[in-house]
Amino acid sequence: MNIVLTGSLGHISKPLTQILVKKEHSVTVISSKAERQKDIEALGAKIAVGTMEDVDFLTKTFTGADIVYLMEALGAGSFFDHNLDYMATINKIANNYKQAVQQSGIKNVVHLSSIGAHTDKGNGMLAFHYNVENILKQLPDDVSIKFMRPVGFYINMFAFIPTIKSQNAIVQNYGGDEKEPWVSPSDIAAVIAEEMEKPFNGREIRYIASDEVSPNEVAKILGEAIGKPDLEWKEIPDEQILNGMKAAGMNPEIAKGLVEMNAGRRNDVLYEDYNQHKPTLGKVKLKDFAKEFATVYNQK
Repeated sequence: MNIVLTGSLGHISKPLTQILVKKEHSVTVISSKAERQKDIEALGAKIAVGTMEDVDFLTKTFTGADIVYLMEALGAGSFFDHNLDYMATINKIANNYKQAVQQSGIKNVVHLSSIGAHTDKGNGMLAFHYNVENILKQLPDDVSIKFMRPVGFYINMFAFIPTIKSQNAIVQNYGGDEKEPWVSPSDIAAVIAEEMEKPFNGREIRYIASDEVSPNEVAKILGEAIGKPDLEWKEIPDEQILNGMKAAGMNPEIAKGLVEMNAGRRNDVLYEDYNQHKPTLGKVKLKDFAKEFATVYNQK
């Protein structure tokens, strides 16, 4: 099949490209950076240079494809841009995708959504996934869409490193012994590749997770991996962590959205739909990721 991927060589798009090329699909990877051409072609894929803001480029690139994979992303640096309206920015990208899909005649779409996309209440910044899903659902009924809803990425745990080094603790506004799901990007890529080779039928949702562990278990497993067996998970009030994010220079709306998102882990808002549609867990467990975490921890 002829498959077009957004996301350049990101955490999911790169392993997804590798899987699809190995399965002998023709893959085109969209990247805003022409200098990525060599790396993309080394994987056996073609590059299309352009941006998510350019509807004409997207339409041209999508035309003739059997499947397009859509994702929205704002770089981590954007969290500190005080002029950014992230909800409006993401909504604009989603509308660009919708327009390009319609104009190109694409009938099969795989969209990277997220846990929490089932609602726009109590999930903080993840509400933008709810918005995007609903924008894409406005496409004609003959456009089939598979909404992939991964849970929290293991790689987000790298953000724990500063307080581990300074306080010998993971500091968040949630914690405890209640298990919650985490996922490896490689497991996400594997599920997406699998779904691309299955029939498309209307609008479908699939959750993706690799392991289920509690915050206290996370501290124990990561602590053992980095040689800190006494590492603890410390839960602090929402206001305290919000003030800390603002003091670090984060966009206040994004900081508020992140705090609300994590608060949603405490009251089960984030996981209520996931718990009703639990997936088969993937291959990469937290103990596997802990080795990668230790490598990064020791480099910092």
